[in-house]
Amino acid sequence: METDLSGRGSLLIRDVRLNGERVDIFADEQGMIAAVGSDVGRTEGRGADRVIEGNGATALPGLVNTHTHAAMTLFRGYAEDMPLQEWLSGKIWPIEAHLTGEDVYWGTKLACLEMIRSGTVAFSDMYFFMQDAARAVAEAGLCAVLSYGFIDLFSGEKREAECRNTEEFVRFVRGLKNPRIKAAVGPHAVYTVSKEGLSWCAEYSESEGIGIHIHLSETEKEVTDAVAQWGKRPPAILDECGILTPRTIAAHCCWLDRDECTLLARRGVHVSHNPVSNMKLATGRAMPYHWLKEAGASVTLGTDGCASNNSLDLLTDLKFAALLQKFAWNSPTLLPAEEALAMATSAGARALGFGNGRIAPGEPADIILLDPRAVCNTPAHSVISNVVYSCPGSAVMTTICHGSVLMHDRTVPGGEEILREAARAARALVERVRES
Repeated sequence: METDLSGRGSLLIRDVRLNGERVDIFADEQGMIAAVGSDVGRTEGRGADRVIEGNGATALPGLVNTHTHAAMTLFRGYAEDMPLQEWLSGKIWPIEAHLTGEDVYWGTKLACLEMIRSGTVAFSDMYFFMQDAARAVAEAGLCAVLSYGFIDLFSGEKREAECRNTEEFVRFVRGLKNPRIKAAVGPHAVYTVSKEGLSWCAEYSESEGIGIHIHLSETEKEVTDAVAQWGKRPPAILDECGILTPRTIAAHCCWLDRDECTLLARRGVHVSHNPVSNMKLATGRAMPYHWLKEAGASVTLGTDGCASNNSLDLLTDLKFAALLQKFAWNSPTLLPAEEALAMATSAGARALGFGNGRIAPGEPADIILLDPRAVCNTPAHSVISNVVYSCPGSAVMTTICHGSVLMHDRTVPGGEEILREAARAARALVERVRES
């Protein structure tokens, strides 16, 4: 019989499949994995406050989404099948101009619900009204690295305001004293942030010991415009400004050349591959995973926002990531399933600083359980192959973050209210745009 899974306390997960073996997993009161093994239920796990019967479910480390704009869930389906600049200037920027903090709160709540239901336990987010996003994350129980989107548009006056906004947000997050929520600086990109702004972000990140989240070489236009304006490609500009560090997550990176892949690896930058967004917006080139791998770079996985992906289901994006690399670079052996899964687990967890993304003693109890009876898991010739190539997020039955059970048997407490209020916020937002 399973116990009441709400609240805190020790947790025993009994009889799950991990790395081809049937094991029990025991997490202590602090939400850390204390023991993994076939006898754990009879030894360390005796008297656990909460018990989950795994019944042979597949146990995996929780997934980590290293690039998104969570509150853009409110824009899901709002702007479709358009050229990038028309999509931005005609649809996205006008609706963003009408956003409120309450919109971002409910949009982020909706994003957290979707991520929990598809097995994501941690994410890196860049957007606006981030205090409200932090409130939503705290209530959801997920881990997140949150950054205020820094855009100065080469204006000194706006740059000063963005610096103050960033400092205020970092102070706010630290005041929460929530170990699951961290602040980062979020310079948007080389085409929206001045060199002075980029340099300030780099210096502030270093002085505060926090991360950097930025878009890099997403489109060919971004590269050619940078060369025309500054005589340098985007990675060189960022390196000159001190942005490329082991604390940095660089999203997209579609238009890197081989030397730039080596540069990012040498600087310890974590690259976030966003295959679905890149294909939908027709960026024209897949991230060069083979060059990044050859250089030894850290490569992780992200969804981007729901306006350019429509989904935050990272399991689905795993399949797209592997298939896009094989197709774009004409190599059926490129990005095999095991490497793809590592991008979404261990590499992502290390990039965000939430453990090592493994189910092992001493690691955070960030664990998901997949339904062993799901069609996508039958037959089980290769569990990892099924996870990457077959299973959508709906195969996730249980999501656990830092020992807290956020979903069990596909049930997320409060989910219906979130769906109702997020839909209401989206309708009201669109109405405000129409009336403007």
